[in-house]
Amino acid sequence: MDDRVKWPTGRDEEAALIIRTDYGDEPAWEAVRAALMTARGEIDDIEPFVHVVDDPEWAGATPADVLHAASTHAERHEVVYLADGTSMHGAPVTLLALSLLTRDRCEDDEEFEAYGGSFRVVPYGIHEMNANLMIASMDFGDFTDAARSDPEGVFRGFSGAPAA
Repeated sequence: MDDRVKWPTGRDEEAALIIRTDYGDEPAWEAVRAALMTARGEIDDIEPFVHVVDDPEWAGATPADVLHAASTHAERHEVVYLADGTSMHGAPVTLLALSLLTRDRCEDDEEFEAYGGSFRVVPYGIHEMNANLMIASMDFGDFTDAARSDPEGVFRGFSGAPAA
C-alpha cells in the first residue's frame, strides 16, 4: 500500500469504520455489504450505522498498513473493521476487527494484550461492538475475550449468531 493513502475524513465519527481491502470478487463484496446493512431487529433494535470506505487505493492493505495510516490521523475510534479476503470468501461472513491501539502507545505488554490486536467478527457483531464502544459501556478487550471464548475465535454478538 502506498504511504500516500490517507485516513478517511469527513465522516460521522460515531459510525463504525469499514475499510474494504480486497477487490478481487465484486459479487462477494456485494454479499458482505448486504450482510453489513442487515439489522437484527427480531432480537434487539441495533441498526446498522457504518461508514464504508470502498476505495481501490486500500487494495491489499494489511493490518500494519491500516495502523500506520491511522497513526497519521487523530482517530477517536478504538477499532476499524477490514473487509479482507477472508471476509469475501469465508463462511459465515466475518470482518477483521482491528484495534487501533499499538504496542508503543501502551504502558506495558499486559495493556496491549488486553486492548490491542485483532479478531474476526460477524457483521451484526460490528453493530453491537460499535454501539457499546461509543457509549463506553464496554471496551475492545471485552469483545476480544468473547471472541477468544468462541471455538472459531469469532465475535458473534452476545446474543449469538443471527437467525437465518
